[in-house]
Amino acid sequence: MSQHSAQNPYAPAQPGTPDLSQPLYGAGIGDAVKRFFKKYATFSGRASRSEYWWWMLVNAVVITVLSIWTITMAVGSVDPVTGELTGTGFMLPYALIGLWGLATLVPGLALTVRRLHDGGFNGWFILLGLIPGVGGLIILIFSLLPSKPEGARFDAGAQQYGAYPQAPHQA
Repeated sequence: MSQHSAQNPYAPAQPGTPDLSQPLYGAGIGDAVKRFFKKYATFSGRASRSEYWWWMLVNAVVITVLSIWTITMAVGSVDPVTGELTGTGFMLPYALIGLWGLATLVPGLALTVRRLHDGGFNGWFILLGLIPGVGGLIILIFSLLPSKPEGARFDAGAQQYGAYPQAPHQA
């Protein structure tokens, strides 16, 4: 088989369909959401900035809508004269916020780890987010940084034991 007719193992399975083991640079909002749920607990590999930030936007919109719904229902459940809680209509949206948080916790952590990988950082840097006050800011800054080629070492199937030995220089 000639070198030109050999199948490229890194090419997507179908034209236009990127392999899930590789980051999708220039991802659209729909692709980012699909990849978020398809790679539910995948902590290896990388995630492009567009994959990460489109998901963060979708997540923020969902949480904002549920929060507004909860607050609206809670305010409507208070008796204006006595100030006592008269209804439990706010419990449904409140429960949905909790379910959403539980359903997206693990994939959100996995996405953040993959985003750190794409920036060339070890995934354990996510623990910096536990530092009170500045931890979230550190993760924010790391997630804003551009992709680095050395992040490919975190891809599935990447050589785990260092770089290939260099050819000796010939004089």
